Amino acid sequence: MTSPVSELIELLSLERLEDNLFRGQSRDIGTKYVFGGQVVGQALSAAQATLAAVDPDKGPRAAHSLHAYFLRAGDITAPIVYEVDRTRDGGSFSVRRVTAIQHGQPIFVFAASFQIHEPGPEHQLSMPEVPRPEDIAPTAPPPPEVLATLPIKVQRWLNRMGPFEFRPIYPRDDLNPPKRPPFQQVWFRLSEKVGDAPELHRALLAYASDFHLLGTTTFPHGISYYQPNVQMASLDHAMWFHRPFRADDWLLYSIDSPSAQNARGLARGMVFDLQGRLVASTAQEGMIRVLPVDPPKA
Repeated sequence: MTSPVSELIELLSLERLEDNLFRGQSRDIGTKYVFGGQVVGQALSAAQATLAAVDPDKGPRAAHSLHAYFLRAGDITAPIVYEVDRTRDGGSFSVRRVTAIQHGQPIFVFAASFQIHEPGPEHQLSMPEVPRPEDIAPTAPPPPEVLATLPIKVQRWLNRMGPFEFRPIYPRDDLNPPKRPPFQQVWFRLSEKVGDAPELHRALLAYASDFHLLGTTTFPHGISYYQPNVQMASLDHAMWFHRPFRADDWLLYSIDSPSAQNARGLARGMVFDLQGRLVASTAQEGMIRVLPVDPPKA
């Protein structure tokens, strides 16, 4: 049997159909539709695959930012085709636009910018003071008797052994969520060591960056994705890569939600390595609908 990490790397390794056309498969990890991080990671992989021949004498061009919109829910049972537009190759920067297509319709649009390495001024915000990952116990799945009362897909999501290990600083019971301020910090890492290719680690972090973001916007309201009257979906996703990192080393995801309104919530994240270096930043807005609960029938 292949490991979850090997399956994820295979998922991010797209089949090249043409110079600018790629096909990726989907995985059912317990979500109703294709997991948003999968599409972000695959789109970044497609864009990165078109950069190898761009002025190699200046060195590789690494992704420094990406911006994406989720247009339609993705079908877990069908492959996704990624069409890359080589928008610009300048002296230092390159831009790629990617459209993800399923069943003849775009489900996702994406733009990413890439840059050669250049020296310049540096500063960053400090990492929050939190316990180290080795001082935090791994999160245990819900007891079997609790899992048995949940829908099958929710059971699969909560009971899965995924490719990433997550250790929240202040865990929350999402099945019975309390009201809390909209902040959280989570240590995470890939559960196995992988190769050194920086583009692989960027695609892996893009995949993982979709975890925990939108959920933070629900904290002040005492609701969660697992409640049947709560509908949640990512609307957009943005990410900035600041410094080199490894997705198979511990990283701290520090997230806050400055606002929720009009059935939408906004979340922001900063990703730090164990040395306290800010390696990436994220932002996401998502739909949050709380539907009326039907009164019990007589």
